[in-house]
Amino acid sequence: MATVVCLERDSLGLQFTLPNLKGAHEWRDYPFTTPEQVAPRLRDADIVVVNKVVLNESLLSQLPKLKCIAVSATGVNNVDLSAASRLGIKVCNIQRYSGDGVAEHTFMLMLALRRSLISYHKAQQSGHWQECGQFFYADFPIDNLKGQTLGLIGSGDLGQHVANIAKAFGMNVLFAARKGQAPSNGKIEFNQLLEQSDIVSIHCPLTPETQNLIGEAEFARMKETAMLINTARGGIVNERALLNALESKQIAGAGFDVSEQEPPAAESPLMQAAQYDNCIVTPHIAWASQQSRQILIDQLIDNIQSFLDGHPKHLVN
Repeated sequence: MATVVCLERDSLGLQFTLPNLKGAHEWRDYPFTTPEQVAPRLRDADIVVVNKVVLNESLLSQLPKLKCIAVSATGVNNVDLSAASRLGIKVCNIQRYSGDGVAEHTFMLMLALRRSLISYHKAQQSGHWQECGQFFYADFPIDNLKGQTLGLIGSGDLGQHVANIAKAFGMNVLFAARKGQAPSNGKIEFNQLLEQSDIVSIHCPLTPETQNLIGEAEFARMKETAMLINTARGGIVNERALLNALESKQIAGAGFDVSEQEPPAAESPLMQAAQYDNCIVTPHIAWASQQSRQILIDQLIDNIQSFLDGHPKHLVN
């Protein structure tokens, strides 16, 4: 009988019920798990369900019974894939489940920033519309997306979703080649994309190569009127450099759904940046629509069932 241990049940959403697995198994649920609790809870596990809990080589080497890591997300940067492969542990993730939600959230951030939504909302709450004496109050910049150039970093499922919506808005869409690589397949050189884009939106995974992908040098290449959107992973953008770029008006605004540390400390650079009306920060919810979470849960159970049935799917190692 297989033992399945879910270390972060709350990350799936309490309003969802997990479908039943077929065959003999034991399912153990934990709302959340601290680093010190991981090894004891997985000592006799055959399969573990994780989202953000870190499974490094040191930990995995202590779990000889473990045969499958089912990540309840697309990103697998919390799992040492090389160590898992050496130890004969299969790792599967969730794929193509939140494209619509992430793309819609990306455009929510773009529209809110380009049309100064936060500034106008605050002004209206403060009575400025009533005080101005006009039928309209337009003290803050308002720009259409149509005709603007959107630079996308990441051309996978999420990047393509965003590109399709951008084209419907009448935007000019560019895709970046990997930093330091020659452009190909219709992509343009990375720095060239930064220089030409009115909005840069990030949709790539966090890897050693993309850690601090956007820092001071990259912000210096962007237009002063440009905006940066990150609904991918914290750590891809250096948050101190972001704060400096906003404070020095090197860029015009930013919309972030992710942070280097989650939840972020109150004094972190990103939280300091969020005090400005031209920096909108949401708490890692782009993926979390009801529809997306249901797809995630259905796929998670299917991944586990497929492994138990001897034909694992969505493997990443």
